[in-house]
Amino acid sequence: MLSGRPYLAVGGLIGGIGIAVYFAIIQPYMNPGMWQEKQKIGRAGIDREKIQPGGMKVWTDPFDRTKDQGK
Repeated sequence: MLSGRPYLAVGGLIGGIGIAVYFAIIQPYMNPGMWQEKQKIGRAGIDREKIQPGGMKVWTDPFDRTKDQGK
């Protein structure tokens, strides 16, 4: 009969992956406001027209939707 060590190792591995998934995927999905604020601060002062590769146009919505129409 096996001792509890392999079970603890597998449980610790699964728990570690679960914690990493929570902080990398679930938490930003559930609380996007905090990440949007960090993006605004990080992108402040950047001219999007200047950094576009190959002189391409900055992306715009081809259907020109507003946020109200999706609801």
